[in-house]
Amino acid sequence: MRIRSLILAAASAVAIASPALAQELTAITGGRVLTGTSVIENGTVVIRNGRVVSVGTGAAPAGARIIDARGKVVAPGFVAVDSGLGGGEVSSVSGTNDLRNGANTISASFDVSYGLDPWSFTLPVARLGGITRAIVVPNHPGGGGGGHAHDDSDFAGLGSAGLQSPSLFAGQAAIIHLAEGTDILVKPRVAMVAPFGEAGASIAGGARGAQFTQFRETLAEVRLYARNKAAYDRAGLRDLSLSRADLEALIPVASGAMPLIVTVRRAADIQQVLRLAREEGVKIILDGAEEGWLVADQIAAANVPVLLNPISNLPGNFETRATRMQNAAVLDAAGVTIAIKGNEGSIHRARETRYNAGNAVSHGLSYESAIEAITVNPARIFGMAGQFGELRPGAAADVVIWSGDPLEPLSNAETIFIGGAEQAPTSRQFLLRDRYASGGEGAMPPAYGR
Repeated sequence: MRIRSLILAAASAVAIASPALAQELTAITGGRVLTGTSVIENGTVVIRNGRVVSVGTGAAPAGARIIDARGKVVAPGFVAVDSGLGGGEVSSVSGTNDLRNGANTISASFDVSYGLDPWSFTLPVARLGGITRAIVVPNHPGGGGGGHAHDDSDFAGLGSAGLQSPSLFAGQAAIIHLAEGTDILVKPRVAMVAPFGEAGASIAGGARGAQFTQFRETLAEVRLYARNKAAYDRAGLRDLSLSRADLEALIPVASGAMPLIVTVRRAADIQQVLRLAREEGVKIILDGAEEGWLVADQIAAANVPVLLNPISNLPGNFETRATRMQNAAVLDAAGVTIAIKGNEGSIHRARETRYNAGNAVSHGLSYESAIEAITVNPARIFGMAGQFGELRPGAAADVVIWSGDPLEPLSNAETIFIGGAEQAPTSRQFLLRDRYASGGEGAMPPAYGR
């Protein structure tokens, strides 16, 4: 019995503590409140049953649990975009990467939500950086999602059964929350993902023009299939280059109901993608857009949002010759809705999202726009406006109390609520540090204590 209790104690020493139950009524008072769209000095944020009840300057309601935030900053939880959180653990261990799929019969229909791991060690680390939600995207050549890229040498053409191999499409993105628990999925299949530019050209045969032609033909096949499902079922339709699962998955893209996240870097490629979207009636989100500032007015006129890393400033290839750290500021000034990404796939370095936002401010982006780019804008871009990423009545109570300005690297997230539940301010790294530094219970096998 004693051995069993020691084993349980040792296990609990390395387990991430389960979240505190959501308080029936909690009031965070006296802090500088960043709502996501405005600033309230000496504000009060009231949450109940997982939702924000009110945000303002009034007194705390009677009977509420009071959290004194005087001298601190209260902000919405940040949203990581183009992320691999929950879908990848160690890049060099392929078995831990559920963001990449190589089957030619399952491409557009690849759904990352089925590979999510709520016990991933990466989630608490990101949470300590103020991240409370994430847009998880599948991998593809040239993409940032998860930081694992395909081998660009994959051949192009038709595979077995006449199916595209490899496909133009990487799969479908999902939204997750980072709260402790066993179910982190918020919404699956929120966007399709596809590479363009050099990466897309390599899939289609080596030339950009070939990819655009193949993309148009694919959409034509999807629309043909959507109009003639009965004929397809009885083998009365010509052979198509995608599997039935992929055709079904692309119907909402072809109809403009599901956005297509397009990884594209070069200004000339951005122009052609905007043209393609306009001619085909496809709703797109630009990902990367390192040279976007050169065509900012065109992106704004097309009402197309951009996911970007504002610290990309090195011309590493001919797609990024004009990359610069003012990209975010120029796009924002032109009226483009931007969302700021973390680094290296936003998995292990997702917490650096706020650092990137701070760097964008140092290069001309307004502070208010930087906060929007990591809170309300991601929610807007992915059809979740008002549901998270903002402190407003009715929104999910994703609230973080910071020791200081959240865009300053030395500030710490002191109290974190996700969906109204207070989260343990720790991670596996901290637990292991404390376990072995102190030599306390669990530091040695149970037999050593006899």
